[in-house]
Amino acid sequence: MERGYLDMQLLRFSTAGSVDDGKSTLIGRLLYDSKSIFEDQLEAVEAASRSRGNEEVNLALLTDGLRAEREQGITIDVAYRYFATPKRKFIIADTPGHIEYTRNMVTGVSTADLSIILVDARHGVLEQTVRHSYISSLLGIGHIVVAVNKMDLVDYSEETFVKIVEEYKKMAKVLNIRNVTFIPISAKDGDNVVNKSDKLPWYKGPALIELLETVSIERQDGAAFRLPVQYVIRPISSKYPDFRGYAGRVASGEIRVGDRIRVLPSGQESKVTRITMAEKELESASNPESVTIQLSDDIDISRGDLIVKAEEPAPQSSQDIVLDVCWFNESALQPRNRYIIRQSVTETVGIVRTINYRRNINTLDREPGVAQLKMNDIGEVSVHTASPVVFDSYRDNKVTGSVIFIDQDTNETVGAGIIKTEKEWKENQTYEI
Repeated sequence: MERGYLDMQLLRFSTAGSVDDGKSTLIGRLLYDSKSIFEDQLEAVEAASRSRGNEEVNLALLTDGLRAEREQGITIDVAYRYFATPKRKFIIADTPGHIEYTRNMVTGVSTADLSIILVDARHGVLEQTVRHSYISSLLGIGHIVVAVNKMDLVDYSEETFVKIVEEYKKMAKVLNIRNVTFIPISAKDGDNVVNKSDKLPWYKGPALIELLETVSIERQDGAAFRLPVQYVIRPISSKYPDFRGYAGRVASGEIRVGDRIRVLPSGQESKVTRITMAEKELESASNPESVTIQLSDDIDISRGDLIVKAEEPAPQSSQDIVLDVCWFNESALQPRNRYIIRQSVTETVGIVRTINYRRNINTLDREPGVAQLKMNDIGEVSVHTASPVVFDSYRDNKVTGSVIFIDQDTNETVGAGIIKTEKEWKENQTYEI
């Protein structure tokens, strides 16, 4: 039986590139060749292309509406676009590339499984290429595709492509970036975007869409089980007088009926007796299912507690945490400032003890001794919290490894942080980019 649309796997990917690298054209090409635009949209683009004197359809115009809004200062944000092929569904996070919009790029990349970084074949690896790669690495993106665009303007030169690949690999080694795929393309002409091009016979790899359709999507299924408790269910009903369930979305791993669990931060243990999803009985649950579990013992569990498997490696717990932070707000982060620290459904108050350094987003140099982190800055800070934070490495679990900073007075989200484990923090002291 043919798989239905709703059963198709979803791949989220982000796109980033310097000015005029052809990002808009690439997205337009993907939408056009996958037949993911309506006839009236295509007619409007054709008309706009003719009015601009273009002999061919300018596919970049499919995304230029939002870009024009950005240039006018109306909004500078991540644009999400949706399309599908017979093999997979896709969500594109079209992120701005300028340094002053770093916070927006971080937002778009944070939910991606894969990042496409465009490089103009005429210009090679630029500072913005390094910045986009660093942010993708920082956020634990599992796959990076370097699309070397505008190969038609360098006569489809293999030598030019190989030179860019070697240059990028040197930078990727410093950033410890793995799983990088390089594809020579011409977004304007469609070479190696959807179909393999006979203009690049020396390239033996897949076209871009083929890679997107077949790349393995890591959902952290192999990670340790983590279930942040979102709600304690106690129905008022004579039918279920003793019912007590713990509802939440599985952040990683798998749980089965009969497994022994531990509740953090209290450390109490029990056994899973029942797992339900709505009214459906389950033998097991895994990421990213939202379920309710019942336990054999009546123990104290509240919203914000974390349920883990008793026999699996436990997360760390501390009131003193070190984080890589991207600052979103015009009001700068400074030592001694207090914020609400929210991790999934858990909240506590934290005070910034020190700014260890700011990362120069272009050169990647550390800049110690700074007095504050301004909007769009990325840096390492140390925070002391009122109650212990239970966390994993962000690379193992994006839910338990990240937090947001909330202003206590305005309730506005002002920053996002990636928590470093003790091992990562110690390695960071001796390893310099």
